[in-house]
Amino acid sequence: MLYHFEDFALDQDRRELRRGSELLRVEPQVFDLLCYLLGNRDRVVSKDDIVETVWQGRIVSDATLSSRINAVRSALNDNGDEQRLIRTIMRKGIRFVGTVREEHGAQTAAVPEKPPQGLSLPDRPSIAVLPFDNMSGDPEQDYFADGMVEDIITGLSRIKWLFVIARNSSFTYKGRAVDVTQVGRDLGVRYVLEGSVRKVGSRVRITGQLIDAEDGTHLWAERYDRDLTDIFAVQDEITISVVAAIEPNVRRAEIERVKRKRPDNVDAYDLLLRAMPQVYTFMPEGAAGGLPLLERALAIEPGYALAHGFASWAHQTIFVRGGMHPENRKKSIQHALAAIEHGQSDAMALALAGFSIGLLAHDRRLADEAFERALALSASCAFVYSFGCVPVAYSGDTTRAIAWGEHAMRLSPLDAMSCIPQGIIGFGNFLLGRYEEAIMAGRRAVQLNPGFSILHGWLAAPLAKLGRLDEAKAAGERLLALDPTFTIGRWSAAVGIAPPIFDSVTSAMRLSGLPE
Repeated sequence: MLYHFEDFALDQDRRELRRGSELLRVEPQVFDLLCYLLGNRDRVVSKDDIVETVWQGRIVSDATLSSRINAVRSALNDNGDEQRLIRTIMRKGIRFVGTVREEHGAQTAAVPEKPPQGLSLPDRPSIAVLPFDNMSGDPEQDYFADGMVEDIITGLSRIKWLFVIARNSSFTYKGRAVDVTQVGRDLGVRYVLEGSVRKVGSRVRITGQLIDAEDGTHLWAERYDRDLTDIFAVQDEITISVVAAIEPNVRRAEIERVKRKRPDNVDAYDLLLRAMPQVYTFMPEGAAGGLPLLERALAIEPGYALAHGFASWAHQTIFVRGGMHPENRKKSIQHALAAIEHGQSDAMALALAGFSIGLLAHDRRLADEAFERALALSASCAFVYSFGCVPVAYSGDTTRAIAWGEHAMRLSPLDAMSCIPQGIIGFGNFLLGRYEEAIMAGRRAVQLNPGFSILHGWLAAPLAKLGRLDEAKAAGERLLALDPTFTIGRWSAAVGIAPPIFDSVTSAMRLSGLPE
């Protein structure tokens, strides 16, 4: 059924309310109440009628009912004083009094619901966040669920490389059974996030799942159980967790997707994706393999901040663990400055830039400014904490380094980056004299990425301090097998180990048998 009144149009089947060409946001119970009033505009409807029809007889307070009636009026630019469209009849109920024109079945069916061919995909990974289903039977939870979804959309929108559908489009699916692959075609997106909220007593359970809309493959799923002691704190916590989880999962899916494309059919973004797995090895051979791809990407798009960020990281890796050639240091810093120049709205690019600036230029102030800017853009970007904790630790700010490492692990425990914050948690505990904790964290870091040489050095130091010299020397030997050019002096000078921690770090590494 399609209702027309004043300059409004309500499509009952598609659950849409429009004013002119503008699609209006209407909560489900408010929409249902408006439909009920329009369908029964020939009579006054009582409170009991409304509760029985709209809330299926559930207990609803007078305050809740009044708020929904006010919300209907507000959606229609009406109010309790004017009562232009919805009139209160004292001691009887309410009635819709506007002039309405109806359109029935055949007429509405003649208009296609969506363009049958669908929308073309943008040149970046694209995602739509569908309204979360309220499984609680509690209408009040709609506000909680919708607010959380809106925050997730906002958080994802801050990820520069991700194309995010606006809430006005994704919320047109509220209350409708949907086919995710059809949603992908309708909205022109490659990925869809859907979820549900269920409240039982003072506990709330939120589930989310990320789906590849092209083939329906599930890429990620998680469940969050929380106490609702502070509903806004829970909403913020879940939002940050979901956004942080989605970023690396979409990135992994995009890398796998671009592997299937023909090499002669790639653009700057595809070249970056092809370079990422090689740079992620954290070792010079991989970085050297990724650099030509990054250079091709920058030749196509010179202002591509994220490509500059990864190029900076690649040159940093080659410099520190590949011979310390001055040219690599110079290029790393140049790309980092370019990433800052072009990436003021790209948290990941700024994180990579701050990492290289802090380590190689030893400019901790500029590095901190880059990290602060990145966190202001996206508090859920685990990349910032993962990369930021290293120069922070080397500067001697141990407490902040451990806190950032732990936060990175909470945000993205399964990301390829996790070996860095895990290793820094160990390194920070070593600096604080908590050697057993440092060894446990260091071993976990090595397990995450045994091919990343410096992790073995971070593990060797606390082992040496506890007198476990055989284990310390074994860790040192693994470091040298991965990086035969390593010396304590060249490494500590290259990354700028701060004077207050210099003796502690270098003496422990010396005990583990690493060359001076």
